[in-house]
Amino acid sequence: VAVIGGGDTALEEAFYLAGICSKVYLIHRRDSFRAAPSTIDRLNNTKNIEQVLNASVKEVYGDAMGVNGIIVNTKDGERDINAPGVFVFVGNNVNNGVLKQDDGSFLCNVEEWGGITVDIKMKTTVDGLYAGGDVRLDAPKQVVCAAGDGVVAALQVISHIDHIKNS
Repeated sequence: VAVIGGGDTALEEAFYLAGICSKVYLIHRRDSFRAAPSTIDRLNNTKNIEQVLNASVKEVYGDAMGVNGIIVNTKDGERDINAPGVFVFVGNNVNNGVLKQDDGSFLCNVEEWGGITVDIKMKTTVDGLYAGGDVRLDAPKQVVCAAGDGVVAALQVISHIDHIKNS
């Protein structure tokens, strides 16, 4: 099968598919991944995942039975990859607009792709402001993780409010 994308979600899904498929083609438009270094190390050590880098998708083709393959453009020319499935995990827009100020800057620190910088307790760079789930930097983009982040943030908010009341 083929996985299209280069972030943490794409790599994690490629690992999952590598456990149930004989071959996974990881197609990415750049020459490097936007994933956690440990995830990239794991990718480089997974033998049945082939990295197809600097590639853009030209066509996904098939017949009445489903997908048969994908054609990508690479620096070496066009490549036809035989794959009965294509999974797309490309980009998302971080919903951080509520933190944008009138001058276009953000209320707290965000990285270049919009992910909010938090510490292990979900605290942002602004005292009393917490963020969790998919909006935070390096979030795993899994609902169970977002729920856990929410619990951590909620407990920290309660502690922060208690501290203010007792000061």
